[in-house]
Amino acid sequence: MLEHIFGSKTRLKLLKIFFKKQDTPFYVRELTRLLDVQINAIRRELELLIKSTLIKEIENKSTEKESSAKLRKYYVLNKESILYSEMHALLVREQALGEEKFTDELSDSAGDVKLLALSGQFTRAKSAPTDLLIVGNIKERSVNRMIDKYEKEFGFEIRYTILSEKEFADRRHVMDKFLFSIFEAPHVKVINKLGV
Repeated sequence: MLEHIFGSKTRLKLLKIFFKKQDTPFYVRELTRLLDVQINAIRRELELLIKSTLIKEIENKSTEKESSAKLRKYYVLNKESILYSEMHALLVREQALGEEKFTDELSDSAGDVKLLALSGQFTRAKSAPTDLLIVGNIKERSVNRMIDKYEKEFGFEIRYTILSEKEFADRRHVMDKFLFSIFEAPHVKVINKLGV
């Protein structure tokens, strides 16, 4: 959705990575590897983002094997930009819409889903052992394809767990530490046919 507003998928990918890792400086080649985009496209979009004041350029000394130290250009999010708070709000809303689309697609194509719970990265609970818990008679191949697709869109690896109803019931009965830690952490039950 936002790529239509920005006019560039690469620019949107750059903004997402800079806002996700706000204090991390990146250099051009690192961004090309992370985003799987050509270096010239990255450079062009970085220049536009610098002009907009959302990104700033900094220089760090880097040492290479047997050569003298040289300056390397890094790019980092400019939190002082007047556009910062508005852009952050837009990206958060876009992420929420993406998550809603993801859960809708997942519940439609994953099979007979009895429980679908989001945790971890989706709820900003970094300590949770998984990001996604799916319980039921699940089509694992469909889930794997969808996870691969959305990992690229979200910009992070989705840790997911698939359990049959019986395995879930058995683990719940013995107060399994893994399940307990999921439900103790912030989580959202998107589908809950088990009454958990």
